[in-house]
Amino acid sequence: MPASADHFSTVATLVRSLVSAALLLCLCVVVLGAYVRLSSAGLGCPDWPGCYGHLTPSGAAADTRVLSSPTAGRPLEVGKAWREMVHRYAAGTFGLLILALVFIGISRRRERVLPLRYVTSLLAIVLAQGLLGMLTVTWQLKPLVVTLHLLLGFTTLSLLLWLFLSLPERAAWRRPAPLDAGTVVRARLLALVALLALGVQIALGGWTSSNYAALACPDFPTCQAQWWPAADYRAAFDLRGASGRSYEGGVLDAPARTAIQFTHRVAALIITLMLLSAALSALRLRQRFAQRAAGLVLAALTMQLIIGISMVLRGFPLWLATAHSAGAALLLMATVGLNRALRPPA
Repeated sequence: MPASADHFSTVATLVRSLVSAALLLCLCVVVLGAYVRLSSAGLGCPDWPGCYGHLTPSGAAADTRVLSSPTAGRPLEVGKAWREMVHRYAAGTFGLLILALVFIGISRRRERVLPLRYVTSLLAIVLAQGLLGMLTVTWQLKPLVVTLHLLLGFTTLSLLLWLFLSLPERAAWRRPAPLDAGTVVRARLLALVALLALGVQIALGGWTSSNYAALACPDFPTCQAQWWPAADYRAAFDLRGASGRSYEGGVLDAPARTAIQFTHRVAALIITLMLLSAALSALRLRQRFAQRAAGLVLAALTMQLIIGISMVLRGFPLWLATAHSAGAALLLMATVGLNRALRPPA
């Protein structure tokens, strides 16, 4: 093998390793963020980027000034502080991995080992995500900021998976067979619409969580023993909120929270039908890679429905609520994979 080809192969292997590590770490950061939020640890460190002015909660716990005059008047809870800081450490490490990809993309732009505009856009999203992470704390868990923070996290995960599936090694797995153009276009359209709708549903899930509305419908399949409960939809989706107050625990009244949770449930039914339609359309193509991707969508959808229903029936335990967020991430990844499988290799 010529030296230049061998060098390119080495760089490509490094890129593949970095993209794989970034994808896995991004998934962990998303799930960790959900766990922090659901365990009421979002304000475990009420300042940013440190914790009560220290790099670690242990340092804060050893500081008598923190114990006597805590930041923002919030007493230090070491367990919650560690959960929040582990999430920040993981997010910071993830940012360094994206920065490394950008550096490789710039330094090897002539070899085109990475799409430079793509990875620089990823870096911009990660920087915006860091800003929203800061505002999540300094604006005391304002629902709009928390939901946007969640959405950018899922967006980053989707873009990284698309990049991973577009690497030459991955593209070689799926040499497309001749297919009827009309059938493929229909399958692509259904998959794209399902992906966009799933994004809306994830936003609704974030809005439900950030407004602490999950318990508004404690039964299933009805909500408060009714098929259409009384609810305040206007207050439920007022994005402005009030400034200068803490949103920990939620500030909306019961009818507004009911509206949020009930909307999330109705949307889940619609999204299920859309994902089923997209997966079945891909299965009819008789293309191996597309069929595998459709099978993953069906498996992830089934798992997410089971987790969601079990979560309600068991009274919303923390581990199931966290698993529900992880299931949403996996379902999104499967749907992104289906969309990538229905398009030719880059």
